[in-house]
Amino acid sequence: MTANPVTSVADVAHALERGRVVGIPTDTVYGLAAALSRPAAVDELFVLKGRPRDLAIPVLVADLAQAETVAGVSDPRLTVLADQFWPGALTVAVRRGAGSDVVLGGDPTTVGVRCPDDDVIRALCRRVGPLAVTSANPHAGPPATTAEELSSIFGDQVIVVLDGGLRDEPPSTVVSIAEGEPRCVREGRIPFTDVTAALTGS
Repeated sequence: MTANPVTSVADVAHALERGRVVGIPTDTVYGLAAALSRPAAVDELFVLKGRPRDLAIPVLVADLAQAETVAGVSDPRLTVLADQFWPGALTVAVRRGAGSDVVLGGDPTTVGVRCPDDDVIRALCRRVGPLAVTSANPHAGPPATTAEELSSIFGDQVIVVLDGGLRDEPPSTVVSIAEGEPRCVREGRIPFTDVTAALTGS
């Protein structure tokens, strides 16, 4: 049995608020999403895609203010990068402060945050709160690029899938400013040289 893709954002938001994992279109590919406020649902993301626990799941946010609530700290470099590249395909790993303790895998002292260039997903984040999101595929497999493909992969494990048409863009660039100098974790749509230029003002 597979889910029937839906177009109602309200249906998706309701499922997230009830602690369900949902399928959503992002500005890159389709993802599996869970509300950060529902730790059991976040944990289920690892189970559904067979993701190793040493690989962190990033968090999508509505804006910089929401990103800072996820991190629990304020970093002026994040403000610079958000002003320059958000909404957009830049994930920034920052140090986590006290009180930010949802288990996202990887290094528990850091968290990767991104404000996506998608009005619907940002609206979901404003309504439900930050979303833990990982690409919709079994670990190491190719990501789903349509709602139908996501449904066929995960079947009735993911009942609600938001249909946003084809999503097949390069992945986000991932940089870490958690320790010392900025470090490129993965170069994607945004060149790392653009990131370093923004931080140095060059």
